[in-house]
Amino acid sequence: MRTAFFQTLVDLAGRDDRIFLIVADLGFGVVEPFIHQFPHRFLNVGVAEQNLTGIAAGIALTGKIVFTYSIGNFPTLRCLEHVRNDVCYHAANVKIVAVGGGYSYGSLGMTHHATEDLAVLRTIPGMTVVAPGDPLEVREATRAIAAHQGPCYLRLGRAGEPTIHGSAVKFQLGKAIQVREGDALTVISTGALLQNAIQVADRLAARGIKVRVLSMHTIKPLDNEAVLAAAREVAVERRSHLLDRHGLIERFDHHCAARELDALRDPFPVDHENAGEDDHPRQHERVPAPPEEVVIRIREDMHKFVGSAACPGVHRGHASPYVRYSAPRPAGGERAPARTASSTRRPT
Repeated sequence: MRTAFFQTLVDLAGRDDRIFLIVADLGFGVVEPFIHQFPHRFLNVGVAEQNLTGIAAGIALTGKIVFTYSIGNFPTLRCLEHVRNDVCYHAANVKIVAVGGGYSYGSLGMTHHATEDLAVLRTIPGMTVVAPGDPLEVREATRAIAAHQGPCYLRLGRAGEPTIHGSAVKFQLGKAIQVREGDALTVISTGALLQNAIQVADRLAARGIKVRVLSMHTIKPLDNEAVLAAAREVAVERRSHLLDRHGLIERFDHHCAARELDALRDPFPVDHENAGEDDHPRQHERVPAPPEEVVIRIREDMHKFVGSAACPGVHRGHASPYVRYSAPRPAGGERAPARTASSTRRPT
């Protein structure tokens, strides 16, 4: 994803001399083409994300389009006050780009995990939040946020995500992309988990279950129409299953659930067993859940609603209309061991 982003950014910068790039001491393997072609529009501020954001806001207020780039949590949470006050309060044309959303930098520990960024940034007035699902969506998203006037956050994967879309996609900020047709249930994916959503849909299709797959690349503004259509049109009592890389508090599925509840005002059963807070740092070994486990969870959830009609041997019952998959809490609830300062900085 990051390669697709930088290739697109270099192309855009060649056609628009307002585009600047500022980094925080990383990414030189992919940043170098931009440096070589536009040295006077590039700045490395070092390990100083607050300066990264403040400088970007200042340059943007002179009429420029400024992209900042760092690892998931550094250009977002480490300098959150500067994002809120310098960028968003002034509606500065700053595009925050983070690589390694979720647990992509898992082996480096929770200091490098970006599991709160989507929820936090979407609460800031004026911020557009985007998490594309594959390299094609990254290219279109980069063009879209460059053209958009105002603050944006673009969250990228890092794990060599495959191209899911077979051809060019029709991309619009705030509009989900329907990747698969289906009327049994809907899987809504955000960010780099789109490949998992497709694998889940394929495995369920082999069992005769037709799954609608939505790539919800824009978290804010959310495509309410697509969420509500998924709730109204699927067969299994408005079943929506969501895949994201995020913590349990203020997460993506809560956002979608709120949209449905607000709009539908329908008393379908909601079990909040999985909606509680989880304040324990999560391990990365099983995030995201493998597709076969997601398939099992979805089938178990369908069992509770349709019983023998689709899944023999299981009685009908109530279950949450939102099922999310994340790593379990460490055994005993203990926190992950702290990492030393020497181990926390600074991969590319």
